Amino acid sequence: MRTTEFRAATSRGAVVSLHTHKRRSERCMKWRKMADHVQGLAQLEILCKQLYETTDTAVRHQAEKALVEFTNSPDCLSKCQLLLERGSSSYSQLLAATCLSKLVSRTSNPLPLEQRIDIRNYVLNYLATRPKLAAFVTQALIQLYARITKLGWFDCQKDDYVFRNVIADVTRFLQDSVEHCIIGVTILSQLTNEINQADTTHPLTKHRKIASSFRDSSLFDIFTLSCNLLKQASGKNLNLNDESQHGLLMQLLKLSYNCLNFDFIGTSTDESSDDLCTVQIPTSWRSAFLDSSTLQLFFNLYHSLPPSLSPLVLSCLVQIASVRRSLFNNAERAKFLSHLVDGVKRILANPQCLPDPNNYHEFCRLLARLKSNYQLGELVKVENYPEVIRLIANFTVTSLQHWEFAPNSVHYLLSLWQRLAASVPYVKATEPHLLETYTPEVTKAYITSRLESVHVILRDGLEDPLDDAGLVQQQLDQLSTIGRCEYEKTCALLVQLFDQAAQTYQELLQSTNSSAADVTVQEGRLTWLVYIIGAVIGGRVSFASTDEQDAMDGELVCRVLQLMNLTDSRLAQAGNERLELAMLSFFEQFRKIYIGDQVQKSSKLYRRLSEVLGLNDETMVLSVFIGKIITNLKYWGQCEPITSKTLQLLNDLSLGYSSVRKLVKLSAVQFMLNNHTSEHFSFLGVNNQSNLSDMRCRTTFYTALGRLLMVDLGEDEDQFEQFMLPLTAAFEAVAQMLSTNTFNEQEAKRTLVGLVRDLRGIAFAFNAKTSFMMLFDWIYPTYMPILQRAIELWYHDPACTTPVLKLMAELVHNRSQRLQFDVSSPNGILLFRETSKMITTYGNRILTLGEVPKDQVYGVKLKGVSVCFAMLKAVLSGNYVNFGVFRLYGDDALDNALQTFIKLLLSIPHSDLLDYPKLSQSFYSLLEVLTQDHMNFIASLEPHVVMYILSSISEGLTALDTMVCTGCCSSLDHIVTYLFKQLSRSTKKRPAPMATDDRFLHIMQQHPEMIQQMLSTVLNIIIFEDCRNQWSMSRPLLGLILLNEKYFADLRNSIVSSQPPEKQQAMHLCFENLMEGIERNLLTKNRDRFTQNLSVFRREVNDSMKNSTYGVNSNDMMS
Repeated sequence: MRTTEFRAATSRGAVVSLHTHKRRSERCMKWRKMADHVQGLAQLEILCKQLYETTDTAVRHQAEKALVEFTNSPDCLSKCQLLLERGSSSYSQLLAATCLSKLVSRTSNPLPLEQRIDIRNYVLNYLATRPKLAAFVTQALIQLYARITKLGWFDCQKDDYVFRNVIADVTRFLQDSVEHCIIGVTILSQLTNEINQADTTHPLTKHRKIASSFRDSSLFDIFTLSCNLLKQASGKNLNLNDESQHGLLMQLLKLSYNCLNFDFIGTSTDESSDDLCTVQIPTSWRSAFLDSSTLQLFFNLYHSLPPSLSPLVLSCLVQIASVRRSLFNNAERAKFLSHLVDGVKRILANPQCLPDPNNYHEFCRLLARLKSNYQLGELVKVENYPEVIRLIANFTVTSLQHWEFAPNSVHYLLSLWQRLAASVPYVKATEPHLLETYTPEVTKAYITSRLESVHVILRDGLEDPLDDAGLVQQQLDQLSTIGRCEYEKTCALLVQLFDQAAQTYQELLQSTNSSAADVTVQEGRLTWLVYIIGAVIGGRVSFASTDEQDAMDGELVCRVLQLMNLTDSRLAQAGNERLELAMLSFFEQFRKIYIGDQVQKSSKLYRRLSEVLGLNDETMVLSVFIGKIITNLKYWGQCEPITSKTLQLLNDLSLGYSSVRKLVKLSAVQFMLNNHTSEHFSFLGVNNQSNLSDMRCRTTFYTALGRLLMVDLGEDEDQFEQFMLPLTAAFEAVAQMLSTNTFNEQEAKRTLVGLVRDLRGIAFAFNAKTSFMMLFDWIYPTYMPILQRAIELWYHDPACTTPVLKLMAELVHNRSQRLQFDVSSPNGILLFRETSKMITTYGNRILTLGEVPKDQVYGVKLKGVSVCFAMLKAVLSGNYVNFGVFRLYGDDALDNALQTFIKLLLSIPHSDLLDYPKLSQSFYSLLEVLTQDHMNFIASLEPHVVMYILSSISEGLTALDTMVCTGCCSSLDHIVTYLFKQLSRSTKKRPAPMATDDRFLHIMQQHPEMIQQMLSTVLNIIIFEDCRNQWSMSRPLLGLILLNEKYFADLRNSIVSSQPPEKQQAMHLCFENLMEGIERNLLTKNRDRFTQNLSVFRREVNDSMKNSTYGVNSNDMMS
């Protein structure tokens, strides 16, 4: 008995002990887990500190790597919450907010709706209970809220759009302390900004649908709220020295600006064209703009706020001034304009705040909008117009005189006057516009202020605006229109100033005791005057010009040409680079207006030139041009800016049909054609000091010479041989160097690079068969081995190989059908062999370089690869080689070239194919040719290569570059057509297909998802996006549908079911009509019918979905 009881007791004790041990174990596990969490948090905090504070790059890199792993870890969400709750540093809170933003933004495996609602609520509570977080943490959390709200805008829970109650979410903040108010207003401001900006990771259509819905449901309420809050704030005596009150006003103004700056109709305007912008305010907002109190509010705020805030007020006024004209009827617009002009007048009458650079800049933008959005005929009818135009003119003159102050704002003032001056011929109003009084004042202020600036800039060592060619050209373009208004006054002023400056300059040059500084000042003044004279001549409009104005142009031209004679005579001793560049700018403007096939030769300008300088006709004027070009090339050969602009002028002259024939008759041009050597033109010399890339201008020179030579060349081989003598000598010199084991590598490279650049210019110019065949016979076969040898030796030096590859690409390009060999000539095949050899040599060697740093990969490798692709495309599509003969006679030239193409392609990541525009264009155009004419080769490739090519097509379909997208559609069409034919053939009793055909079919059957994905992509673009190449998209789509009929049916059902119930029938009918009358073949007639059906389908679907918010879901499904 005892034994039994003992056993039972022992057994009971064991059970108790087991339970106790289990509980203890669970408790230990819990503590261990908590300890791990605490330790993990501590570790994360250390990593955050290292990421944001350390100056050691290696430590920062390691921390970044570890934090990326944390972001991708499965328990990231729970750890982010812990970091926000328990994190001791602001950096850890920032990390948590950033990670949560990434989690809610991801397109694959998105967070469930309940979880996103929880995060949204948590963030709002977190911000409400911690109003004094670090600014960057608050900003990151608000960004997170905005992102969740935007991406969940169409999410429903129990028929309620759960993320749309934004004003309700913010109201509790606005009813609390100033800090809470700032957070609330910032939330609305950030949300408006977030919804306004397209996100590259989500389809553009989804972005537009969200933005349109937000605009229609919430934006006006937010704008009204911001205006009301601004009114309340302006009605109180705010202490703007108080940081929080200042911050609140700043956020309110930002919110108002974001509302007004919203992309209302999805045009995504480019900010660089900001002066042409119209704000497309919805009609539902009319009340806010018809009520003058809105406009008055912002003008009052400008006058009451300090310069730290007032620029934002002016930014809002710029947007308000730009509201679309059609928002008002004529009477309403006149009233609105009257209030706007009154506000501008008040600012001009009280200019105390304008010395602040930000205020000044925004005010200049506001003035520019007066004319970009309203007509001169409307402005002159405003009650205070005479007073306002006087004030604006005085403000402009003062601004131009203070040229050193805010130079980037002058553009807006000049654009206002440019538009006003351009409108003068069209104004029909009876009221005087007074521009004949004020425009000459503005012109005079600009010209005199630029001349006066020269002395100050030299004296104080300031930055010279003449060095910023882009800015100067922009201002001169504007002045060209302003100066032509009341042109007599402009011309009289320029003649007076030019004569003074030229006389002083001449006296200084003749004087023995003049200082170099004084000479430089006069040269600077003359530089500005030559630029301005070129600009006003370039502003001549043929229909508005008179004989008197042409005679005035003649006066100005005579003076510049006389100055040129003076400066050219001194070039042996000294020259001024800026003055020479101004001369070239003048010549370019003069050429555009007075030289060429369309110019009236009876112009009074030529009469004046004849009287003063003895230049009786265009031929004599052209001789002046050529004389200047030769002089520049002789004396300025080592100055790249002058050389390149001079050669561009020569190139432009060689393009005119009549001018080029007159040029050839000039002895100076014949001299150039017979003496194009470094002895006469120093820039053609091999200068060891310059970079290889500085020789680019040689191509322009020889393009022009080639065009001039072709005029009288005909079939004269002796004349061609004579012209080529300097290049023959250069080739022989390179051949001699390469034949020895020890040669000066740098000299050989320079000679060769200069030579191939020259030849490329000639090859580009020779676009007729006769002349091009002479060049071809000259270079092949004698000199081709030298080019091949250069690629072998210097493949790793892109400065050397790129020009050689580009020459070869030009030689194989059948431009204007110039490559036409005789029936008995093997030259087409021999040329392809050389092309294949060069591509293979370069390709195999460039792949031995291994890993190239990302910042150098384009220059070192991808640029050369891109030229090889372009070369291969040119030769494959040139129609002068029958590629069937290669396999027939066992010649591996074609196979070698194509295999090298594949090797090069596989060495390039997909992202690089689309990141570099030139590479993507050359690759996709080559792929189009390969799929069209060499589909058997594509079909014979290994599965991984086929998948790579298909993936690249899939990515290219959504490219922003229309050329790339169209090329992808064409390539996909060829592949789909090939597949369809093979499948059709396999179902009929035909001879057994080749093994490659079988393999390609097998690959496609193994990976149907690739073709299916492209079907959904194309359909997605056609239905949901702004499809700019609809015809191209339609061609592969029919084949894709016929190859994937079941998948297409599923896709169609899914799109139909995603529509609101009342629209499903209409959508179903659209799809039915799409396939109406379409047969199961890819014959041209069937394709054309499908293309027509698709146009109707797209229009009907867009009409059906215009008011639907559901289309986005189908878009998600297909993205």
